[in-house]
Amino acid sequence: MYVTISVLILIVSFLMMLVVLVQNSKGGGLASNFSSHNQILGVRKTTDFLEKATWTLAVLLVLFCLASSVAIPKGGVQGAGKADTKMRNQIENAMTTPMEVPADAEAAE
Repeated sequence: MYVTISVLILIVSFLMMLVVLVQNSKGGGLASNFSSHNQILGVRKTTDFLEKATWTLAVLLVLFCLASSVAIPKGGVQGAGKADTKMRNQIENAMTTPMEVPADAEAAE
């Protein structure tokens, strides 16, 4: 599930990058190249499409990122199981047992 969502995030990011690069900051972009040759998609309709595509891809990217945070595998690394357990035991033992002060340290005070 997590891998699928990660792949979808990559696809949406790539598509969003392409759509943003096609746009012109002044509203021309792809529409300015086809304005005289294309009567069906005029300048305004092409920029509307690109703007809607940008917003749709941005919303999809946010939703996929939120879904990936829910779908992140909760288990730890498999190879670090013994070291992790040993470290946890040491921490728990240090927290539950009082620290022993050496006899020499008590005499020095």
